[in-house]
Amino acid sequence: MSMQKKVVLSLGSNQGNRLEHISNCIQQIHQRIGLVLRVSKLYETPAWGFESDAFYNCAVLVHTAFTPEQILRKISSIEKELGRTRKKTLGYEARLIDVDIVSYENQIVNTEHLHIPHPHMQDRRFVLQPMADLKLDWEHPVLHKKVAQLLQDCTDESPCEVVSELTSPMQLGHINTVNYIAIEGNIGAGKTTLATKLSEDFNAKLVLERFADNPFLPKFYKDQNRYAFPLEMSFLADRYQQLADDLSQFDLFADFVVADYHIFKSLIFAKVTLQEDEFRLYKTLFDIIYKEMPKPDLYVYLYQNTDRLLKNIKKRGRSYEQEIPAEYLDKINKGYLDFIKTQLNLNVLIIDVSDYDFVKRQEDYVSILEQIHSKLNTK
Repeated sequence: MSMQKKVVLSLGSNQGNRLEHISNCIQQIHQRIGLVLRVSKLYETPAWGFESDAFYNCAVLVHTAFTPEQILRKISSIEKELGRTRKKTLGYEARLIDVDIVSYENQIVNTEHLHIPHPHMQDRRFVLQPMADLKLDWEHPVLHKKVAQLLQDCTDESPCEVVSELTSPMQLGHINTVNYIAIEGNIGAGKTTLATKLSEDFNAKLVLERFADNPFLPKFYKDQNRYAFPLEMSFLADRYQQLADDLSQFDLFADFVVADYHIFKSLIFAKVTLQEDEFRLYKTLFDIIYKEMPKPDLYVYLYQNTDRLLKNIKKRGRSYEQEIPAEYLDKINKGYLDFIKTQLNLNVLIIDVSDYDFVKRQEDYVSILEQIHSKLNTK
């Protein structure tokens, strides 16, 4: 199931520096609600339903993991911070900034404070015209019409004039101009979550490790010495097989691929878990395999402190992981950092995510994207 939902928001302003209010609002949405993937042109339209100055209007397409109710709360907070004050009287009023949720995927929501799709969207040219710019493959879940049809059937004949183009905050679009990014990290660092979000936001092919299929894993956590070698050999074979299969499906010159692991993790874990003579044998086999594997354009290591890792592991509740000791996680982390120092031909980015929550805090996710973008541009 997709983590990220496609949401259309409609923005309007008819007081003060309207362009500045709209631009600031788009930036805030991007930082706090979800990635603003597309922005419509900016339109000027007369006030609707009351006498006032003309409005600037636009629509934005947002990718977000938040629920409609959470988005509504965040919108209210953004409007307030940008200077909007709401009068207690009923009816329409002039406003510094106004943000409405027009659609949330193809969902229908009817609560006391929230109606999605927006109940009047089909009657308002200033909502439909900007929405048409977003070029969505979206159908109204109640009226069963696409945006172009809604616009054609709309009886609102108010003028809706283009004022200017708007720039999207997604100057991070360069991320998907590379071919292959590997996200790595210790157990519980959030690599699968980040890889999944990246794949959904940047339309990437996603490669996830099949960790749960390894029959030796539960046995290893009970008796490490006995099961370390078959576990590590099993992992190496499986990772090689999966990466060879998955990466061969994609044209690494044409597709954008995001993986939540890199084959080198096999060597890092093996060095921690195996006896010295076992490791020598293992490394001989590993070196043969490693030469065959395509190297990522960017290798991202998510550093997370051990206390936080243990909390994350506990929270996700996989029974066989619950007994992992802190010392083991410390060794794995040291193994990764030692490995990274030796990789002179690998484009490496280390991000300390110890104080980040890139699921609940959009600004943390944007910060990670900015660091990835910056690293790719200075390669």
